[in-house]
Amino acid sequence: MADGKKLSSLDASFLYLETPEMPMHVGSMAIFRLPDDYKGDFFEDFKAMIVSRLHIAPILKARLEKAPLDIDHPSWVEDDQFDIDRHIFRASLPQPRDRATLERIVGWMHAKLLNRARPLWEFYVFEGMKDNEVGLYSKMHHAAIDGGAGAALTSMIYDISPIPRKVEPPTGGTRPGQEPRDIAANLLDSYQQLFSQPLDASQAAKNLQLPRTGKSDIGSILFDNAMYQIESAVRFAGNIPTMVKSVSEVLGKVSDPKSRESLASMVSPPTMLNKTISSERSFAGVSISLSRAKALAKQAGGKLNDVVLALASGVVRRYLQQYGTLPAKSLTAAVPISLREEGNTEANNQVFGMICAIATNIDDPKARLEAIIAQSTKSKEMSHPLRALMPQVSNISMLGAPIMVQILALLYSRSNLSDVLPPAANITVSNVPGPRQTLYAAGAELLHIFPVSISTHGQALNITVQSYRDQLDFGFIVGANIIPHVQVMCDMLPEEFAALEAAYAPPAADVKGAAE
Repeated sequence: MADGKKLSSLDASFLYLETPEMPMHVGSMAIFRLPDDYKGDFFEDFKAMIVSRLHIAPILKARLEKAPLDIDHPSWVEDDQFDIDRHIFRASLPQPRDRATLERIVGWMHAKLLNRARPLWEFYVFEGMKDNEVGLYSKMHHAAIDGGAGAALTSMIYDISPIPRKVEPPTGGTRPGQEPRDIAANLLDSYQQLFSQPLDASQAAKNLQLPRTGKSDIGSILFDNAMYQIESAVRFAGNIPTMVKSVSEVLGKVSDPKSRESLASMVSPPTMLNKTISSERSFAGVSISLSRAKALAKQAGGKLNDVVLALASGVVRRYLQQYGTLPAKSLTAAVPISLREEGNTEANNQVFGMICAIATNIDDPKARLEAIIAQSTKSKEMSHPLRALMPQVSNISMLGAPIMVQILALLYSRSNLSDVLPPAANITVSNVPGPRQTLYAAGAELLHIFPVSISTHGQALNITVQSYRDQLDFGFIVGANIIPHVQVMCDMLPEEFAALEAAYAPPAADVKGAAE
């Protein structure tokens, strides 16, 4: 990463929207078990392993370099003062040194902003837990990573055997920056290629790459932005047929009376979960069987995501009922959808989302899941035409926009507007697929990896689940001023799962008859 790599508009937005009350980093709480005969220093072994593999993920050594006066998006540049001891820390866990204590500490630590003067990630190792366990809390800014890229980083950190694999050291030097005469020559070559090739707008949009200086002075920024605007204009022209098709599909769905009913179901009722959040967090994790959840989805004629939504729905419904605040109208969930193609491991964000009603107005667990399957199918149909539009709108760049967006984000945070505005969605529910095989780090077996995601103003509760081996690890994160002890809600999930399984179990008479 010798030259600066400018952030996309989507990646940069996570920086601009960040406030002290709304940190924009994501992370995980991993639980390891050391071998019974382990005699080493896990913290030092783990740190040495990460150091030996840093070149696999260059983003780990990249810091932000702001544009002068914030007139354009910042760039990732290699940190020439990188110090691993500022990123991996040995942390202490008070008695009784159990998982519940670790969860409380993780909630507290997840509320703290990352230092933007350094690469935007930190690892904390908690040794001395019960049953020879070790905790690892990691966090990385969302500007650098999404769920798909996080899974790619997982493959860098973990091994498939207790003996760490050997990773070849980096080879070759850094590429020198371009001189002005080289930039001018490349610019002429790009224009010559553009005008000499046959007229094919879509192909031109795909192939055109104008030169960049990669520097951070105002003149270079203006030049690079001009090159970007030219590329964007060409890409826009090349993608007009696709965008017109997507827009026409959206208009066609909106004009359909059945689709209008689906849109009405996506309107979110106000709840106690949709308020301004404080700068404190409450976190808890819980696990259920992956194979049983998949079997349940198959019985219901849905997907694993539908079961996850049904469990989240049941938990939120039960919690709000306890306080007598469950709305008559169904709550909704914001569900991120990855745009990342298979094999794409770039450290950036490639995601958009849909809104789905989660049937909290239905008491029966079986009927609730069936309603969620129907609603999620409609939501996917409504959002499908937008997938083609997202790459076109997710990287719009305008000089001066960064500072404007930051001011608006701070104003929104300080004005408590989320207390009075209708919520876009009531909760966030995300499902990140993970590895099925057992993983290890520095000789320790990975037992669980609970996601720790983002709470926002107006959407205080985030439930993210990651699959690992034959389990689903759920991570609940919430603004602590809204739910001080989210463990109460987390404990409801296994009960909801049992109720859902019981709803799909064959009648006792059928079981008895089969046994005879």
